[in-house]
Amino acid sequence: MSSSTPAQSLSRRVTASKVPEVTVWFWLIKILCTTVGESFADWINMGLGVGLSATALIFTAVLALALVTQLRLSRYVPLVYWPTVVVVSVAGTLYTDILTDDLAVPLDVSTAAFATVLALVFGTWFIRERTLSIHSIITLPRELFYWLAVLVTFALGTAAGDWTLTLTGWGAGVSVLLPVVLIGAVLIGWRLGISSVLSFWLAYILTRPLGANLGDWLATPRADHGLGLGYGVTSTVFLVAIAAAVGYLTHTGIDVLDPRDVSRPSRPARTRPVWVAVGYYAVIGLVAGSVLGWAAVHPHHQSATADDESADSSATPPTLVPGPVGNAFPAADIAGFRTITRDALAKVGSGDQVGARARIADLETTWDSDQDRLQPADPTAWAVLDRQIDSVLKSIRAANPDLDVERHALTTLLASLSR
Repeated sequence: MSSSTPAQSLSRRVTASKVPEVTVWFWLIKILCTTVGESFADWINMGLGVGLSATALIFTAVLALALVTQLRLSRYVPLVYWPTVVVVSVAGTLYTDILTDDLAVPLDVSTAAFATVLALVFGTWFIRERTLSIHSIITLPRELFYWLAVLVTFALGTAAGDWTLTLTGWGAGVSVLLPVVLIGAVLIGWRLGISSVLSFWLAYILTRPLGANLGDWLATPRADHGLGLGYGVTSTVFLVAIAAAVGYLTHTGIDVLDPRDVSRPSRPARTRPVWVAVGYYAVIGLVAGSVLGWAAVHPHHQSATADDESADSSATPPTLVPGPVGNAFPAADIAGFRTITRDALAKVGSGDQVGARARIADLETTWDSDQDRLQPADPTAWAVLDRQIDSVLKSIRAANPDLDVERHALTTLLASLSR
C-alpha cells in the first residue's frame, strides 16, 4: 500500500495540469480577455463614477476570490481559468493606473519598476523550480509563481503601452501596429529556434497593449480615427466571443494538456545559443526604440482635424466661450477632469514635459471614453470643452512646445471646468 501511494500522488498531480495548452485559442482568448477587462474597469471607474481607488479595491477582492477558486481546483477548468485571467488583467491595469494617476509616478519609472519586479519573479521561480515553462504548472508553488508573473506582466504591459502612447501621441488605430509587429518578431524568433519559454513570456507581455489598443480602436469615435463602436458595444462583442470560445474549449477539451506529456521528460528542443537570442532581441529593441524616438519628435495628433493640422501649432488657442461650462456635467466627472488639468499645468510649470504629456493623455482617454454619456447631456458645452481639450493636447504634444501657449490652453480649460 505504501509503495503505491507516491505513484498515485504523482498521477494525481500530473493529471492536475492547471493551465491550458498554448494554441491559437490560447492567444485569441488572451487578447479578448485583455480588451474586455480594461473596458469593464473603465466603465466602473469612470462610467459609473466609482473612482479609481474604489474600483481597485473592488477588483482586488474579486481577484482574491477568483484565485482561491482557481487554486482549489485539481485540474484546468476553462470556465474558471479564463475569468481569472480577465480579473488579473483588470487588477494589473488598475495598479498601474493608481501609480500614474494617484501617486504621480512617471510611466517610464513604473515601466522600469515592473520590469525589475518581473525579472525578480522569474529569477526566484527558476532558482526554486528550475523551469519557467507553463507546461510544468503541476504543483502549488509553480502555480503561485505563474499567477504572480501573469499579474506583473499585465501591469508592465499597461505601463509600457501607456508610456509608448504618451511619447508618440499615436492614435487608436496606429497604436495597434507596434505590438502586432513586435509579436510577429517574437514569432519569427521562436520559429528560428530561440527559446520557447522566452518567446512565450515576451508575447504574453505584448498581448496586453495589443488587446487594449485594439479595443480603443474599435470603441473610439470615427472623428478620432476609430471605428466608433463605443466601449459598451465593443465590450459586449468581445465578451460574447470569449464565452463562445470558452464554451467550445469546455466541450471539446482540445486545450487540455496530456498528462503523459507532462509527466515524462520531454526531448530537448533544438534551441539557438543564448547569444543568438540576445543579439536578435537587441536588434529588435534598437529598431523599436528608433521608431519610438522618431515618433516622439514627430507626434501624431489623434484628435487633430484637417483645419487644426494646417494651423500654426504655436498660435495661442482662443477662449471659445467665456466663463465656466462645467455645471452642464456631473460634479464627479468635472472634478476628475479638473484634477488632471491642474496636474498637467503643474508639470508644465516645473519643466516636466514628459510628465505633462503622460498626465494629459489620461484626460484624453477619460474624455473620449465618456463622450457617449456626456455629449447628449449638453452638446454645446461638450463641444466647447472638446475644442479646448484638443487645444491642450496640441500645445503639449507639439514638436517644440511653447510654455506660454501650454499655460494659456490649460488655464483656459480650467476656467471652463470651474463650477
